[in-house]
Amino acid sequence: MNHISESPKSCRNRASFAGLAIRLSMSLAIAWLPAKTLAADKAAVLLPGSINDQSWNAQGYAGLLKLKEMGWDTAYSENVQPADMAEALRDYAKRGYTLIIGHTGRFLSPMELVGPKFPNTTFIVGSGNAGSGKNVASIDFDNTQFGYLIGVMAAKMNKTGKIGSVNGLEGLPNVVAQVGAYRKGAKSVNPNIEIKVIYVQDMEDATAAKEAALSLIAWGADYLSGKLNAGQLGIIQAAKEKGVHANGRSLEDTAIAPEAVLTNIVEKWGEMYGAAANEAKAGTLGGKFELYGLNSKGCTGAELQYDKEKELNPSVPAEVVDALQQVKKQFASGELKVSVTKEDARGGI
Repeated sequence: MNHISESPKSCRNRASFAGLAIRLSMSLAIAWLPAKTLAADKAAVLLPGSINDQSWNAQGYAGLLKLKEMGWDTAYSENVQPADMAEALRDYAKRGYTLIIGHTGRFLSPMELVGPKFPNTTFIVGSGNAGSGKNVASIDFDNTQFGYLIGVMAAKMNKTGKIGSVNGLEGLPNVVAQVGAYRKGAKSVNPNIEIKVIYVQDMEDATAAKEAALSLIAWGADYLSGKLNAGQLGIIQAAKEKGVHANGRSLEDTAIAPEAVLTNIVEKWGEMYGAAANEAKAGTLGGKFELYGLNSKGCTGAELQYDKEKELNPSVPAEVVDALQQVKKQFASGELKVSVTKEDARGGI
């Protein structure tokens, strides 16, 4: 058997050339890898309540899962109280998180305070109503459009001449938008209908929300709407017990009261946060306010959904379904535009 031997110098040269080739090929490979493969971008979501509330905070957590699916290195904090918001934001920014989301409009002021100190971090207010500076943005779905749709449906289904609504955070812009539009939508169907609004102190308090809902039913309301977090459960329970209609905020609300719930305003925070994250990474989000609605391309921000297959409870008559579809088309085309004031969203009748 013949052995081919090489001199030590030849071996060293070959090894040197081989090493160079390996380094060059690795450099070329790295250059073509997506950025997230090299080192994932870091995103954090801060939530005002529990991710298990089957409502607002669960939707925020769904947004976190969407970012994780997109390749972000994710973290989250639950039950972040207003007094702790600025420090929580500051902590994540110091730890190198380049995208920090506060899942409530109450994060706007803390982000305006913290944002300028961390110019390489993008801060996003979920359900905010304004951007600030170069790196604090707000996004939301169009509460006006969906509040109006619910008002139309409530008035169409109404038999007593009275409907109600239980909400928290009185005066918050997106609450004003949804509650005020609920009033306007109902009045567009029946100018004489009475709409009574009650505000509770705590978005998470299902007991207080149920007491408010029961008082509305005793007053004569046969339809209940509302914009609460865990407290939404109280509205659904009251409607179920008293045999009136309501709308929820998640498909879990349908499961609790399938006869009482006519639909849910299911907010697409995964889609909204995903779209905003892409803009942030591209450097095009800046200090903008993005509003997603039925007239938006790609992401509508929310949708009416009774269950995974149906938009509305099968008990909703065809003529009501047709009326809602017509309103949706008017919003999508821009033919219908609704503006509301704090007076439209007032407490009481």
